[in-house]
Amino acid sequence: MTSNIRAEIEHTTGCITLDRPKALNSLSLEMVRTLTATLLNWRTDPAIQAVVIRGSTEKAFCAGGDIRFFHQAGTATPQAGSALLEDFFSEEYALNHLIHFYPKPFIALLDGIVMGGGMGIAQSGPQSRLRLVTERTKMAMPEVNIGLFPDVGGSYFLSRAPGQLGTYLGVTGAVIGAADALAAQLADVFVPGAELTGLQALITKYSGAELRQAIDDYCKPFAQLVDPSASRLTQHRDAIDLHFSGNSVADILQSLAQDHSDFARQTLALMAQRSPLMMSVTLAQLRRGGNLSVADCLRMERTMVRRAFEHGEVLEGVRAVVIDKDNQPKWQPATLAEVTDEMVARFFVPAWPPAAHPLRDLS
Repeated sequence: MTSNIRAEIEHTTGCITLDRPKALNSLSLEMVRTLTATLLNWRTDPAIQAVVIRGSTEKAFCAGGDIRFFHQAGTATPQAGSALLEDFFSEEYALNHLIHFYPKPFIALLDGIVMGGGMGIAQSGPQSRLRLVTERTKMAMPEVNIGLFPDVGGSYFLSRAPGQLGTYLGVTGAVIGAADALAAQLADVFVPGAELTGLQALITKYSGAELRQAIDDYCKPFAQLVDPSASRLTQHRDAIDLHFSGNSVADILQSLAQDHSDFARQTLALMAQRSPLMMSVTLAQLRRGGNLSVADCLRMERTMVRRAFEHGEVLEGVRAVVIDKDNQPKWQPATLAEVTDEMVARFFVPAWPPAAHPLRDLS
C-alpha cells in the first residue's frame, strides 16, 4: 500500500481508492505496482468475492497516467529516463490485462474525470465489470491532444464501440458525459453522485455476484434520469458513422468539410488542434485493433508507445499542454498533408523480437 492507494476490505469486498487528489488521481509507477500487487493477492483470496475501485474526490476517478512524469523521464538522461518509461508502460499495460480478465466482479465508480489511464483500469472484461457513471463524469481518450494515441487497451475497447463512435472518440479526443458513455457502451449504469454513499451499505451487506446485482438494482430507479438515446453521440450517430468510416484522416476531414452542420464544424475545429501524425496513427491503430485480442492490442500499443517517445511528438505535446502551458504545440509534421504512410507505418514496426517483447506472456 502507498499513500496514493488505499486498499481495504469491507465484508467480502476489496475496496480500492485512488488517493492522489492534487493530481486528479493520475497514476504513478508506484501506484500501478500497488494496484497490481493488490489485485493479484485478492484474485486468489477466497475471502475476497468482489472488487470496488473508486477515486478519493468527486473531481476525478483517474485523469490518466502521470504525464508530467512522462515528460521528466523522457527528457532525462537516456539511462534514467528510458528505463522508467519502459517500466511504467509495460507494467501499466499488464495491469490493464489483469483487470480485463479479472475473475471476480469488478465494480468501477467513475465519478468525475475518467481519462486515458483511468479508462484502462475502468474497462474490465464484460463478464466481470460494472461501470457506474454520474452527472459529474467527464470521460475521454484525449491522447491525440498531447501527441500520443489512445493506449491502455484503447485499441480494443474503442474499436468495439457501436458503429464509428470509438473512432470518433479516439481520433478527436472528444470529452463525453454520462449519457454519451452509456450510448458508446463505455459505461453500464447511471447513479446520481449524491447516491454514491448509499452504495456503501450494499458493500457491507452483499457478497460477490450478489453485490454486483444489488448495485445494479439500486441504480435502476435512476436510469430514467439519463437517456442514452437522447445523448449527443446518439443524436449525431449517423453523421459520425458516415464521416469516420474512412480509412484516412484526410478522407474524414473531406467528408466533414462537405457537411455544413454545427457538429461537423465543431469537429473540424477540434481536429485542427490535434497532432496530424497521431490522429493518423490512431486511426490505423483502431482499424487494426478491431481484429486483435486484448493481449495483442496491448502488445501492439507497447510497441507504439516506444515509437512515440522515439519520435518525440508526445514530449512536445506534454510541454505545450502541461509544462509551459502555452497550448501551442509544434507538431512534427505540422500539417496532415505532410504525414506519409511510411511515418504511420513506423509506429507498428516491432521494437522487439516476439520472444523478447515485454508483454510476451500475456494470453
